Formats: sequence, C-alpha cells, structure tokens
Amino acid sequence: MFPLTSRASVWNTVALICFFPLCTALAQKTSQELRALARERLAQIDGQLNVAGLDSAVEVRRDQWGVPHIYAKTQHDLFFAQGFVAAQDRLFQMDLWRRIGEGRLAEVLGPSYVARDRFARLLKYRGDMDAEWTSYAPDTRDIATSFVAGINAYIALVRDRPPVEFTLLGYLPEPWTPQVPLQRMAALAMTGNAEYEVLRAQLVNAIGAQRAAALWPTIPHHDLDPAPGLSLNGISTLSLGAYAAAVGPVSIPRVVGSNNWVVSGALTTTGKPLLANDPHRYLDNPSLRYLTHLVGPGWNVIGAGEPGVPGIAAGHNERIGFGFTIVGMDQQDLYVETLGSCGSVTVASAARCYLNGGSWKPLRQVVDTILVKGGAPRVVTLEFTEHGPLVNEEVTKDADGHSRGFALRFVGSEPGTAGYLAQISVNRARDWTSFMSAAARWKLPTENLIYADVDGNIGWIAAGLMPKRAWSGLLPVPGTGGYEWNGFRTVGELPRAFDPPNGYIVTANHDIRPQGYQLPLNFEFATPFRAHRVTQVLRNRGARKFSVQDFERLQHDVYSMQAEKLIPLLLAAARQGGRSARWEYETLAHWDYVMRSDETAPVLFEFWKRALSSTALRRAERNETAQAIVGEGRWIDEWEEPDAPVRLFARATGDSLMLAAMDTAMARLRARLGADSTTWRWGALHTAAFPHKVAAAFDLAPVARGGDGSTVNSTSGPDYRQSSGASYREILDVANWDRSVATSVPGQSGQPESDFYGNLLPLWARGEYFPLLFSRAAVERETKHVLWLKPVASATSR
Repeated sequence: MFPLTSRASVWNTVALICFFPLCTALAQKTSQELRALARERLAQIDGQLNVAGLDSAVEVRRDQWGVPHIYAKTQHDLFFAQGFVAAQDRLFQMDLWRRIGEGRLAEVLGPSYVARDRFARLLKYRGDMDAEWTSYAPDTRDIATSFVAGINAYIALVRDRPPVEFTLLGYLPEPWTPQVPLQRMAALAMTGNAEYEVLRAQLVNAIGAQRAAALWPTIPHHDLDPAPGLSLNGISTLSLGAYAAAVGPVSIPRVVGSNNWVVSGALTTTGKPLLANDPHRYLDNPSLRYLTHLVGPGWNVIGAGEPGVPGIAAGHNERIGFGFTIVGMDQQDLYVETLGSCGSVTVASAARCYLNGGSWKPLRQVVDTILVKGGAPRVVTLEFTEHGPLVNEEVTKDADGHSRGFALRFVGSEPGTAGYLAQISVNRARDWTSFMSAAARWKLPTENLIYADVDGNIGWIAAGLMPKRAWSGLLPVPGTGGYEWNGFRTVGELPRAFDPPNGYIVTANHDIRPQGYQLPLNFEFATPFRAHRVTQVLRNRGARKFSVQDFERLQHDVYSMQAEKLIPLLLAAARQGGRSARWEYETLAHWDYVMRSDETAPVLFEFWKRALSSTALRRAERNETAQAIVGEGRWIDEWEEPDAPVRLFARATGDSLMLAAMDTAMARLRARLGADSTTWRWGALHTAAFPHKVAAAFDLAPVARGGDGSTVNSTSGPDYRQSSGASYREILDVANWDRSVATSVPGQSGQPESDFYGNLLPLWARGEYFPLLFSRAAVERETKHVLWLKPVASATSR
C-alpha cells in the first residue's frame, strides 16, 4: 500500500468537500472529543459476534502484542476470518488501498485526485480472468472470495458507526468485490524504472550519453544506448502523466530496500537454520505490514503481509520459513508512440491511430466515468497501444500533423501480477521442490525469496516476471518497431542457490547475480554496503555459532561501512591541508563508525556527505538542468570505485572538494543546530515520526534513530529524518518455531485509542522484539483477548 498523502493535504481536502454542518462540527472538535469518538468506534475483540457467511465457529486469540491467531475448521472460514479480523484493525487503511487501486479516490476526496484515479484505471488488469486467477494458485478465486466476504461482513457490522476516519472525511465504507486484491497499483512503485528512464532521457538530452553515464552511473555498469533516430528533446517526468502523483515524488533513485539472510545449522547454536528478514518500505501509521496466524485444514502459517491481501508474505509454516527483499528487475518500459489520423485504416469514427511496424493501427479505447465528490462526474477516454496504456500525449504536432504519445509497458498487464498474491502458494510449500514451484508463480513485485526448512536446508531464488529485451531498458524507446519484449524468463533462468558450501545466503537489494550469471535483471541495484556488512559479520565469526539474539543485534547494526570507506580519505586530506587539529576532524578521527543516535560524529558525517555530493556535482557539471536531475544522487556512495565520479577530478582536486564540503557542512550545522557543537546529537535530528493521516490528535511521538540508509538498520529519508526502513522484522528459529521473534511498528491496530494502536513503537524504538508465537500452548499462555465468530444459524452454541 502507498501512503495517500500528507495529513495537511487531507485536511485541506476536508475543508473543501466537507461543507455539511456535521463535518464542520467534527472539524472543530477538540483532541479529547476526537479521542472519545475514536474509542466509541473501536472493534469488539472479546466475546462473541454472530456473523452471516461462516460454516462454523472460528476462534480468534489476540496475544498481548496484538497478533491475531485464527483457528478455523474450513479453509473458507479461515480466510473469511482473516478478512474480518484485518478489517477490524485496519478498515480505513484497507479502504484507501482499495480506492487507490481502483481509481476511486476522487469519489471521496474531491477533484484533485481525478488525474491519479484516471492513471489507476489505465493500469487496471484487463486480460484473461481465468489465467489471472489460476496463476497464483488453483484455489485463488475461492480464497479471495472468502477473504472479501469476511471484510464485507465487518463492513456490514459497522457501516453506520465506522472507524473514526470515515466520519471525519464524511463517507462510509463500501463492500468489496473478490477482484479488489487483484489491483496493480500497490506494486507499481516497486517496478519504477519508467520514471528513471525519463530522467536519464532528460540528462542525455542536456549533456550527452557519455557524460550522463558518468554523473549517474548504473549498477552494474552499462553504457547508455539511446535509440537511433529518437529525439529525447521534450521527454520529462510530465511524459508519464499522473505516474508521479500515483507513486509519490520523482527523484534520482537512491535505492533503499530490505535485508535478509539465512544460515545453515552448521553456523547456529541449535544445529538448525536461522532465517532473518527485515523488508524495508516507507514508515506509516498504520504500518504497511499486518501480522496474522492462520490455522485451518492445510494451513498453519504465521507472519506478516499487507492487510488487503489474503495469506502471509514473510513468515513460516510448520516445515519452512520464508522471507523476501526486492530484486528490482526492470519490469517497465516507456514507448514513444507516433500518433495521428487513421488514414485508410477502417476504424470507429472516434478512434485514433499509432504507427507501428510501418503501418497505422487503431488505439484501443475504453470510456470510463470517475465520480467526484463536490463536482460533476468526469467522463474519461482511456487509450491503449499494443505496448500498454497511453499515459500522456504532447500537444504540439510535427509538420505531418503527428504528435508524440507515451505508452507505459508494465508487467502488470500480464496475468498473475497482483502484488504478493502468489504468497498463498508459498504459504503451503513443504520443501524446496514445492517452494520452487510456488516461486514460479511469483511475478510481482520481484523478490529475493529466501528459504529454510526443518530438515536443515537453506535456499534462495530471485523470483519475478522478467521481460526479455534486446536493449538495456535504461532509456525510452520508439514504439514504431524494433524494441519489443521477447517473452519472459522462465523460472529455470532466474538466479538461485541451494545449500551453498559457505553455509549462508545474504541479499540486500544489491547485485545478487552469482558469479558467471550474465543475464541482465536491472541496472539499478542498491549499493552493497548493507550486504557487505552482513556478510562481514557472518564470515568473520571464527568459531562462533549464531543465535536468535545475535541476529537481533545484526538487524539493528548501525556500523557504517560507507563511513569506514570515506572518513579516512577526508582525514588524509585534512592532514595534507594542515587541518587535523580542528574539532570536527578530531571528532571524526576518534569515531568508530557506529552511527549511534546519541553521538555527534554521525551528524558531522551526514552533513559532510551531503555537502560533498552537492559541491562535487556543481564542480563536475555546470549545466543547471543536469544538476537538477542528478541532485544529491547515489553517485557519492561510489566515491572511490574505479568507475565512479571521482575520476572527473584530479586527486588534489578531490581533496580540496572534501575539505570545502566540510566547511560547508559546519556552516549548515551551526545554522540548523546552533553554535554550541557540544549539543549536536544525531538522534536529535534523525527521528522517525508516525503522524495519523487525518487528525493530529492521534499522532504518535517521534523517536530518535541511529544509522542511515547505508547501515544494516537502514534509516533513510529526506532532510536527515527517517521515512523508510524496517517496519517489520522477523528472525525464524527452525529448531523451535516458538523461539522465533518479530518487531513491527507502530502497532497492529490502525484504530486510534486501541490498546494495539501504538503499543509496539516503544519496542521498535529500543530495538526489542516480541515472540512470534506458533504452538497452541504458547499462544494460550500469552492470549489477551478471545473473540468467537459464530455463524448466525448456530449463535447459541460453541
């Protein structure tokens, strides 16, 4: 799910569309009154609820951390209850997710969301529905139908008194259809190559391909390959239409992702594998992730997923544990289409055509209506070429009366590409063979799926639907022909490992291709600092055996290998320039490169690094357009790599840049934190906030953070604050599943005033875990609430 917007803009929307006396009264309520209203709307999580649609009674035990353990007698009831329980805790979040995916935000939030809604409708799956349903698992349709029925049962129960956010925004939740979990928008941002294509196109147009490649290098290195004859002039982020609004602000990619690793029993204290996973996404309130335990016929699986999708994305069943990190396969291409009249082509009178393969072909058109709160319905015409939806079109025409349109080819148009839904096959895998069969169904988003089983095996596969193309995919290409996908890689062509001799597997969004694997996956891998640090700890263990507690510490490791690499260069330049005695250099000279929140050195390092990037960029490139596109991009991370931008400078010039950047950093620090440097602390500036989307009365207090985007405990974000990272972590002990642990933030419930709304934030802030309870006995010992869901016909008996 994607964050809808800032709270301020939501409140501005309320001010515009909520003009009834009730809405005015709500907007004027005090914090105490809003909190009282929220308490009135809390879900019932104890006792009994009579629910139509169940086969038999379902038991829901919530433990003291808010994790629901669901026990059902049929598969239908199990997923019905999962939908019901998720809606109890997250209905408003789920409703926004549904509306984002279906293109129905304007219906409740007003005219400013029309363009975004239109874009979502362009990306709707419109292919073969039988192929779509069966791609994830043979029984996907039944599972999704049951799951949605549970959501709808809860909506029916609370429709007149829904969670407080609905009342504040002036609308009511509506029933779902089984197709809602099939939406494509949720995974769009994780396949975001198209926005990078247009930025690179702007850069190439401004300074040429060779210079562009130097300023914004790829990982791994690949020369830029502009399509011959295609003008890149005029291509910009505007060419993508509402893409940016749909996925958030467009910027030079600085990949911040996830970590996972798995080690064999030869390296652990138990003699069985340990699996650690901390998927990183934006931090939000409520969290993107939701933990559930599903127990029923053929099912006993626990872990976290997204609340709008049935099943578990990262967790374990009785025999295997699994986790994921983003691979980042290039699953998008932007095609520059030539649009014009259809000439002699016989088409409907309203149709237009595009040029492909030397002939004109009619655009496929779909007329749709977007409902708008506070305004008239908007009738929109959605147009498609064979490459995908036409996301934008230039107004100007050439001498022949042709215009340029931009079509987005996205794997989401293929069956089986709803984000994470293939998890329902992974959840039932029992061994490596069945896990690989499930991984073959995993198409979107592309994930490093890691594996451990009770027999002692470990494994990994880079799973996803990878297009075959004969060009790099780094720049837009003409739609007139010659740049077509040639199918997709089979699961047998994807990189993998099983029981490697070294006893461990590590992925952290870096270039994970094994030695000798030549097939391209993408050129936007993350820099390898996190992966190198985890590997360093695993490799340099000596005779040590690892425990769950060791991996707890490693998941929260804030040692900066980036600082270890860069600071000695700065200190050498300071010695050469006679500056070593200055306070800032002495502070860094005594630093151990651990980015603790209560220390000063990390503040110096982060401000210096930012200043170095901007200073070096200005000296390396005078073109203002290029400076704006590259910004403070990731290229500073490779400062000392053989093909990095430092080659743009002589060594002495590089030294002067580093010293000048420190002078700039100190000036910025004094302006930001005051003249007294003894009070400068990283955690005073580097915080994570958890505001409520609608009302400040429900905000949670920000917490100080250590680390940065390059540490294992990744805490990246703009303006030195953390906005993304591991909202969920798991460490799975195959030897005894009850010894597995997890963290999540800020809480299981999205309902303000719930006991589980912000209860996990203090644990997360301190780097502490809670047990991921699995056995019935362990769950019963820690149960705090018991809710029975009873079919209406048998409401009087258990």
